Amino acid sequence: MTNQRQKSRRIRQARVRKKVRGVSQRPRLSVFRSANHIYAQLIDDQKGITLAAASTLSEAIQTQLAGQKKIAKAKIVGLAIGAIAKDKGVTQVVFDRNGFLYHGRVKALSEGAREAGLEF
Repeated sequence: MTNQRQKSRRIRQARVRKKVRGVSQRPRLSVFRSANHIYAQLIDDQKGITLAAASTLSEAIQTQLAGQKKIAKAKIVGLAIGAIAKDKGVTQVVFDRNGFLYHGRVKALSEGAREAGLEF
C-alpha cells in the first residue's frame, strides 16, 4: 500500500468488516472494484467458503459485456451474481462494499443484484 487513497480504503474496509459477517442463510456480498473490472462474491464467513462469484472476466457473461461501459458492465455482473445466488437458494445477503464509496460501479452492481431478487 503506497498511497493515501489505498490506506484510507483499507481503514474503511476494516471498520465495516468488524460489523458485517456472512452466515449460511445470509452470506456476505463482497464487491471489489479495480480500474478495469469489477468482482462480486457471496461469502459464508462462518465456514470460510465462497458460495458464488461473478465478475467482468466470467466467461458466462462475456457476450453481454461486449461494447458496454463500465457502469453497465457492473449492473450485468450484479444481475449475474443475483441469478447464481437464486440457483443456490440464497435470497438475502449482507452487502459489503469493501471500503469503496457507494456510488458509480458499486451502486450499479448492488442495483443489479436487487433486480435479480437479492434482498439487502
